[in-house]
Amino acid sequence: MDQYVISTGSRPHDLLPVVMAFHELLNRLPVTARSLQYPGVRIENGVVIDEAYSGPALEEAIRKNSLVRATPSAGSYKGIPVVVAPLRNSTGEAIGAIGVVDMTGIFDLATLMEHQSDIIRQVCGTDPCPLPSEAIDAKR
Repeated sequence: MDQYVISTGSRPHDLLPVVMAFHELLNRLPVTARSLQYPGVRIENGVVIDEAYSGPALEEAIRKNSLVRATPSAGSYKGIPVVVAPLRNSTGEAIGAIGVVDMTGIFDLATLMEHQSDIIRQVCGTDPCPLPSEAIDAKR
């Protein structure tokens, strides 16, 4: 029987089933996670991109034990809004964190215009991603 444990010492393979489920639930938005003691995973487009991943927003969410909304100035998601929540144990201590690209942050018009190409490349995997109106016109 497979068993996965999420704890302060979880390794990437322990986090993978939960992170992949979030990735699928969120229409394949990029998802990252790590435990308190070890780097974790980064998933994009249904594929594990990194099994030793950490990022500044994940680390901050663990350190502060609170939700973090940020636009990292470094790392894989530099310039792209992210939201990260701590994973807590039964006593409320942060034992890890899980994060996604923050679609609500993307809708800040100034940020969207400034970082449009980066966001499209990160979310769609290509540049440019067809706009909804273009997709509708293509079906006609």
